[in-house]
Amino acid sequence: MTDLNEWLNTSMPNTVKKLEDSIATKYHAETGDYFGLSCCNEVIEVLDDLLAVIFPGCFGREKIPPAEITFYLHDLLRHICRRLLKHLNSVLEYQNHHENREPQDSTERAGQTLIHFIESLPEIRGMLLEDIQTALGGDPAAYSIDEIVMSYPFVDAVATHRLAHNLYSQNVPIIPRIMSERAHSRTGIDIHPGARIQPGFFIDHGTGVVIGETCTIGRNVKIYQGVTLGARSPFDTSGAPRTGQKRHPDIEDDVIIYANSTILGGKTVIGKGAIIGGNCFITESIPPGSIVRRDETG
Repeated sequence: MTDLNEWLNTSMPNTVKKLEDSIATKYHAETGDYFGLSCCNEVIEVLDDLLAVIFPGCFGREKIPPAEITFYLHDLLRHICRRLLKHLNSVLEYQNHHENREPQDSTERAGQTLIHFIESLPEIRGMLLEDIQTALGGDPAAYSIDEIVMSYPFVDAVATHRLAHNLYSQNVPIIPRIMSERAHSRTGIDIHPGARIQPGFFIDHGTGVVIGETCTIGRNVKIYQGVTLGARSPFDTSGAPRTGQKRHPDIEDDVIIYANSTILGGKTVIGKGAIIGGNCFITESIPPGSIVRRDETG
């Protein structure tokens, strides 16, 4: 029988040395001096608070009487600002280091980013209310707005996306992806924070939906579970990653995409009012008003 104390004293140091060598020479999180795992967890907590600001009483930890809403919002937003500013400053310093930029104080940029983000919250909430109204009007199983907000996974996923997209659009690194991946793990809906999505967007059921970074989605679009709006290949003909290129499709207004369909390519456009049937595989543009079935796409 192995003597644990003997192993701790004689053999474990060899394991520690191997791990230390690997960390020192092969990979160590470049964010270590700027943004660690504890910060990642705190960003997720801030995200939960942001959702509670947008939908008090639904995502928050308590029911907020109307007479207390002003105090509640002031208090929670001040708390969010203090915590988020710290992490914005950290990731912007990391960005300067990672991209070999000239040393500069990231404090001012972090403050400006935060102000723009917080001032955008009413607009983000307005877009989400349009999303939810589309769900209410387009899902016969929806009983009320309250039911949708408190139980439909797309609300969490799309609300998180609209918050993350604002930061992504301000060239904030890391934090938008932490937010989007938290939503992905909770809802099964994977939306890259770079995707541009207009109001009136509804994901019915939601599990397995993937929306890529350079995808654009117009107004009043409805998609079902298992839909992928992706890239034909992440690499070009030379084998290099297609960074900085348009890789994902454009979905115009009033499109419906049914379950498990895959639409790929940066030049692929699904025209206004088109209906894409279930299980279709599409790599070429579809004219406006078309109805596409699986047997027509191979």
